[in-house]
Amino acid sequence: MSTGVSRTPIIILNDKSISNLYVKREDMIPYSFGGNKARKAELFFADYDKGGYDYVVTYGTSHSNHCRVIANICAGRDIPCLIVSPNEVSDTTYNSKLTRIFGAEYKCVPVEEVHDTIETELNRLRAEGHNPYFIEGGGHGNIGTDAYVRCYDEICEYESLSGIRFDYIFFASGTGTTQAGLVCGQLIHKDERHIVGISIARKNPRGRQVILDSIISYMDANKYPYSVQDVDDKTVFIDDYTSDGYGADNAEITDTIREALRDYGMPLDSTYTGKAFYGMKEYIKKNNISDKNILFIHTGGTPLFFDDLENRL
Repeated sequence: MSTGVSRTPIIILNDKSISNLYVKREDMIPYSFGGNKARKAELFFADYDKGGYDYVVTYGTSHSNHCRVIANICAGRDIPCLIVSPNEVSDTTYNSKLTRIFGAEYKCVPVEEVHDTIETELNRLRAEGHNPYFIEGGGHGNIGTDAYVRCYDEICEYESLSGIRFDYIFFASGTGTTQAGLVCGQLIHKDERHIVGISIARKNPRGRQVILDSIISYMDANKYPYSVQDVDDKTVFIDDYTSDGYGADNAEITDTIREALRDYGMPLDSTYTGKAFYGMKEYIKKNNISDKNILFIHTGGTPLFFDDLENRL
């Protein structure tokens, strides 16, 4: 499987309040509605192909873009797929409907039982003679991080060809590997710019620490030099705009989604990108940032936009 993820377009928005606002449209990756999870999945399945595996097990909620993409790839390749999911976020969404269409099996348990259930299921499959491949929720881990090191390379290539340099990069920060990959890319390129992750759920200090751990894990595994202080300085994780947590929005986020669709023809969603786009605009206003080139990475979630269209907009 190849998602053809390289060189997703970067476009400028005719924004009323930010004069130099660009968007990298990861949602336009041409596979299963795209998004950062599609970019990561290509690398996970390249790794899958090296190991003689015959089953995929992963984790995610009913809102999960990750689960949708993984289940879609498995369906296309006739690989059985098991998703362990928390009861606490198991409402029906377009992502969960698609995941079931793709034939993935859901096993829903209380969130505190997720870890043990994953281990139990992996052991069961091995006992049945399978060789299961486990993908952490959200595509967490060094492979997921590497996908966004490569994305950072693309951004640098765009800058070199266009003559435009981005002073700030904003995006939705969830499980942390998208942000970890971008910061690792910055460290490897030795660039000076601001990379700002807008948390969609997690709070400091835990949310930020997960990203720091992912950065150090990747840099160590690939033997790149770094200083702990430099990693700390470059990891900006803003938790001011999470609303009431994962999948929760508010009137301001809903208004942001309406405006983005009306003004740019660009779908956002209340779980990830709408929350991050709103947070970015508030952060820029709060910190009096002006006359800077801003890049927002649209990390996908188009099916979730249709949940919002049906239930909120």
